Amino acid sequence: MFTGIVQGKGKIVDKRNVGGGMVFVVEADFDLTDPEEGESIAHNGVCLTARDISGRRYSVDVSPETLDRTNLGVLAPGRLVNLERALRLSDRLGGHLVSGHVDATARIMERKPLGDFVLFTFEVPTGLGRYIIEKGSITVDGISLTVAAVKRGGFRIWIIPHTFEVTNLRERKIGDPVNLEGDIIGKYVEKFVRAMQRNTSDGVDTDFLAKHGFI
Repeated sequence: MFTGIVQGKGKIVDKRNVGGGMVFVVEADFDLTDPEEGESIAHNGVCLTARDISGRRYSVDVSPETLDRTNLGVLAPGRLVNLERALRLSDRLGGHLVSGHVDATARIMERKPLGDFVLFTFEVPTGLGRYIIEKGSITVDGISLTVAAVKRGGFRIWIIPHTFEVTNLRERKIGDPVNLEGDIIGKYVEKFVRAMQRNTSDGVDTDFLAKHGFI
C-alpha cells in the first residue's frame, strides 16, 4: 500500500524488451535507506518490485498487462517517474490509501499557470467517472490529489507549488497520458452495495442501509 505522497523522482536509465514485457533500470534522486531486494516501489503510481538494488539504482520488471494499462510503456530513457516506497504501518497517512494498481490512463486536456499554482484538467476514462467526485481523492501518476471540480468529460485539479516542484508534473504537457487510480474505498462500497442489491428484492434505500448498520 501507498499514500500518494511522492518521495522523489526516478530517471529511467535503461529500458529493454524481455519475454513479452520490459525491464526498466531506474535511478532515484534520493537515498534508498534500508533498501530490500523485492520491496515494492510505486512508479507513476504503478506498484513494481525492485531488484538488483545498488545505491540509488535498481531494476524492475514490467508485465505486458501493466504496459497495456499504464503510461510506462511510452516513456523513453531519460524521462522521470514519481517514486514512493511502500507504506509502513507506523507511517503517517498524508494522502489517501493507494493500492498501486492503476485503473486507466487519461490525457491532459488543459494546463494553465495561475500565479504560483497550476490548473490541470484531465479527461475521464470510460467507466472511471463514478469514482471521481468533487473534493474527493484521486491518484494521478502516483500523486494523491484532491478533485477541485468535475466537468463533462473531465475533472480539474489545482497543483500547489510544492507538488509541482517535487513531482514530474513540471514536464507534463497537454496530450500526455497519466495513470489514474480511483479511491479504493469507493470501489469497495460500490461492490458491497451491488452485492446487497442482488440479494434483496427491495433494492437499496435509506431504510435498508440503516437496518444493516451503514447509516
